[in-house]
Amino acid sequence: MLYWLTALSDGGDFFNLFRYITFRAGGAFLTALVFGFIFGRPLIAVLRKRQGKGQPIRDDGPEGHFAKAGTPTMGGLLIVGALATSTVLWARLDNPFVWIVLGVTLSFALIGFADDYAKVSKQTTAGVPGKVRLLLGFLIAGIAAYFAAAYHPDPLQNQLAVPVLKDVLINLGVLFIPFSIIVIVGAANAVNLTDGLDGLAIMPVMIAGGTLGIIAYAVGRVDFTEYLDVHYVPGTGELLIFTAALFGGGLGFLWYNAPPAAVFMGDTGSLALGGALGAIAVATKHELVLAIVGGLFVVEALSVIIQVLYFKRTGKRVFLMAPIHHHYEKKGWAEPQIVIRFWIISLILAMIGLATLKVR
Repeated sequence: MLYWLTALSDGGDFFNLFRYITFRAGGAFLTALVFGFIFGRPLIAVLRKRQGKGQPIRDDGPEGHFAKAGTPTMGGLLIVGALATSTVLWARLDNPFVWIVLGVTLSFALIGFADDYAKVSKQTTAGVPGKVRLLLGFLIAGIAAYFAAAYHPDPLQNQLAVPVLKDVLINLGVLFIPFSIIVIVGAANAVNLTDGLDGLAIMPVMIAGGTLGIIAYAVGRVDFTEYLDVHYVPGTGELLIFTAALFGGGLGFLWYNAPPAAVFMGDTGSLALGGALGAIAVATKHELVLAIVGGLFVVEALSVIIQVLYFKRTGKRVFLMAPIHHHYEKKGWAEPQIVIRFWIISLILAMIGLATLKVR
């Protein structure tokens, strides 16, 4: 919205700064951060009053989690509110990729909100039926994938870019949309599974989001794509503003989600943020890089899949408990120890993901 102030510029004054994506990204970050600090405490107070007993705790979960009983959920409203406000304020509203990613984020947030509301109101760990959530997720992701493909340059439409092998493009054809649906819905659910400890999910999301923001900025500039020898996707640079807002809103939320958490993000936040990461990856043609940058989420999801399949087949468990962060809890690791080590892993994976831009 503030980009329109460039109309007041004569080419060398203050208003000219609003032409620059990096300047507006900084503004988006600060706006989202301040939003989180200002509205965080009042939102937590409202959630605590409305929810009463807070988020229900699983009976079969780690023993230490019963101390968290009464902690309000739906804290994702703070992140999504900060993210949406900052993006609309600082991004170019004539950019289709901004609306695609923002639309996925808000839509998945609504699914998560409905799920959280059902859990809290009925005081049960079972919210909206899984099949309903998946069906809605598939529909939203399918629409997003269709429009993303429509706005991709002709040489890249329905193509899958392979990291490191810069000249390799795999023509998915009609399979591009189903593949993109898997990426977006898979990312949303993987982040959702990771959100099981105080501060565990939000920092890796911020790291992955920041990394994808750098990638989006790079692939949205002709000079950068020529130097790095990656595929040019016009317009994706504006997604740096979205990811900067995500980082700022995430920090504002982490202030209240740091152990011991005053609020949980709930499915409202985890589904929205995971869906956003998937949508950015599809928009920038870096779907496979997302699997590297978000490798922690991939491992968390795989641990659940492996556990379920192996138990159905043999009646035995591979892990003490899934997702895998609960396995380490059962082994006696302290919660902050698990969280910080997982943060470190996320940072390492982000560096590897960024390296794919240059490695040939």
